[in-house]
Amino acid sequence: MTAPLPLSDDGLGRLAEFDVVPLVGISDPGTVDAIADGLVAGGLPVAEVALRGEHGLAGIARMASRGDVLVGAGTVLSVDQAREALDAGASFVVTPGLDVEVVRFVRDAGIPIVPGVLTPTEVQAARREGLRRLKLFPAGVFGGLKVLSAYADVFRDMRFMPSGGISQANLAEHLSHPAVFAASGSWITSSGDAEQIAAAARAAVAIGLETRGSAA
Repeated sequence: MTAPLPLSDDGLGRLAEFDVVPLVGISDPGTVDAIADGLVAGGLPVAEVALRGEHGLAGIARMASRGDVLVGAGTVLSVDQAREALDAGASFVVTPGLDVEVVRFVRDAGIPIVPGVLTPTEVQAARREGLRRLKLFPAGVFGGLKVLSAYADVFRDMRFMPSGGISQANLAEHLSHPAVFAASGSWITSSGDAEQIAAAARAAVAIGLETRGSAA
């Protein structure tokens, strides 16, 4: 397999600093600070807060107000949701699929966006929009590593953040793939407990450092 060409951060700003982006689903607003505390203590101060339930926007606003976590909005399905997320303080946006209207709205606001793709057609459509960093979703269901290897030869100027089916057990093999710029998953924050989150975050950071270091 031919390695993709090296890239800059492609407008991701601070998000490009992280190899792992924890996905946060908030079912209890009382856990927001515990989740943020755990991520900070674990050396992974970044969170993609999913807008899947009624507490997503409030969770973004609370985390953003702390100032010690880079907070983004995930599962953004429309321009209205994107607008609400940005108003709540989201510093980046992640979508499950490719919606060009959402992409253009977020980029016009000067905010990084990582839209979801799965098929070659979607990758090409995203590329036409000038995007070079994309979310591959749902990666695990469709043989993510095999798909990434196929895309690496064809879309040599693209990088992907696989999401769906990523865990601590398979994080290293995903991060070591040349087409991957980061990995996303909920295993780090799923416990809702600050100490457990800190331990999972430290483990993820260590895997990232070891994997990226060995590939350098």
